[in-house]
Amino acid sequence: MISSIHRPTVATVDLQAIKSNVKSLQEHIPAKTKTYAVVKANAYGHGVVKVAQCLADQVDAYCVSNLDEALELRQAGIDKEILILGVTSAQALDLAIQNQLTLTVASLEWWQEARRFCGQLDQLHLHIKVDSGMGRIGLRSLEEAEQLLVELRKDGAQIDGIFTHFATADEANPSKFNSQLAFFKDLIANLSYKPALVHASNSATSLWHSETIFNAVRIGILIYGLNPSGKELSLPYPLKPALSLESQLVHVKEIEKGETVGYGATYKAQDKQYVGTLPIGYADGWTRDMQGFHVLVEGHYCEIIGRVSMDQTTIALPEKFPIGTKVTLIGQNASKSISATDIAQKRGTINYEVLCLLSDRIPRKYFN
Repeated sequence: MISSIHRPTVATVDLQAIKSNVKSLQEHIPAKTKTYAVVKANAYGHGVVKVAQCLADQVDAYCVSNLDEALELRQAGIDKEILILGVTSAQALDLAIQNQLTLTVASLEWWQEARRFCGQLDQLHLHIKVDSGMGRIGLRSLEEAEQLLVELRKDGAQIDGIFTHFATADEANPSKFNSQLAFFKDLIANLSYKPALVHASNSATSLWHSETIFNAVRIGILIYGLNPSGKELSLPYPLKPALSLESQLVHVKEIEKGETVGYGATYKAQDKQYVGTLPIGYADGWTRDMQGFHVLVEGHYCEIIGRVSMDQTTIALPEKFPIGTKVTLIGQNASKSISATDIAQKRGTINYEVLCLLSDRIPRKYFN
């Protein structure tokens, strides 16, 4: 999708905020802990290359979801370690070796596939994934882990790390978290061979369970200044949201009482009023369920009226503003603000999804 640079809808990313958030985290964890910056999904919508470049002097490595995301970083000149968190096709292992990428191995069956397609097993750098209760991918018992370790070591693979992922580290109830942690600790303690790197801490774990950190952390949403728990848990120290989303009024009109706005005529004016149109819609990730929410214009909360269209959104204005007036969808406007978490609550989802849905049609601009 082409970036619409000639349209006044822009996501602005504060790179200094990103650096500051990482620094804050590192000041609250053991000094020798290795830091993996999670930059998958285009750095949670912030722009992966720019984010990776700005953190190059602060982090030890990066995490991505898949091989193509890793290749994008390599092609951009990023030469630090990159760990692929998802399962990589065995048929692409030679490409991973050529680009010096670290892979996740989640099952013995995958390793058996790797033997079929890769002639350089001793060149593979691997982290073993343990399913301690997340229920997605990974080994589910000490026996499975031991069996896999035997096969990996027999084939000469480079076993650099072992890790797990917590399902509820961002929730107030610690019971599931404690159960997963106990399972993982027990497995690690009883391995006949323990890889050098052991990691289990995502953003939430690093923030609220820092005492459980092993020797590395994988930090994602906190890099971008957002609370992993939404509003359930308070942050132990301040973070600064890095992304703001702004547009402009491209059309302003006055409508009469009884006139309707948008598809399905779902909004009917109760009185004479001004209506403004913004060039952003659900094709940009500004979804249809935003009807009834609000944006900011000159410090006023302005309701989104009518259904959000593919390319346009209509808002109620308290007065006639000129075309070109700035409209804030995420961020600060005068003394008021709207956060990705506020939007997530309206949608019944999480702030991660709000950011990741912002499409490539919205250009990203960077400062600091």
